[in-house]
Amino acid sequence: MYFTIFISFLILQRLSELLIARRNEKWLLSQGAVQYGQRHYPFMIALHTLFIVSLIAEYNFEGSTSISWFFLAIFLAVLLFKFWALSSLGKYWNTKIYRIPGVYPVKRGPYKFLKHPNYMEVVCEIAFIPLVFHLYYTAIAFTILNAVMLSIRITVENRVWAD
Repeated sequence: MYFTIFISFLILQRLSELLIARRNEKWLLSQGAVQYGQRHYPFMIALHTLFIVSLIAEYNFEGSTSISWFFLAIFLAVLLFKFWALSSLGKYWNTKIYRIPGVYPVKRGPYKFLKHPNYMEVVCEIAFIPLVFHLYYTAIAFTILNAVMLSIRITVENRVWAD
């Protein structure tokens, strides 16, 4: 029961983020934004989709119904941090990499203190979400895959903002 509620919430959250990203994308393009990192983006989408599939598969394979309230609390704290990071970016936030010529990176909210707080948050999500239901294989595999993906993504993004 807890898992069904949790995974439903997670899927709805991810879908709502994609809707927000699409709305922001329209605004960014209307401001003359240029997109970067198109080659790795389909792999990022696949990674996050397979992450959810892996959560469901491992949960069903393990057959465990126990929940870690400790890791659920951590996930909720990470979620609050995520909302802070995304709201600090406002219309500039997107799942894709866009830059409006002449516009500089946002320096408010957690971006005052960290260069990539949203990616730090994603690392925590990928690591902690599976641990809420003791799904260790998913936690380990996708933490490694996510590290590879973020190394590519952050390299591209740093290059975009260095110009």
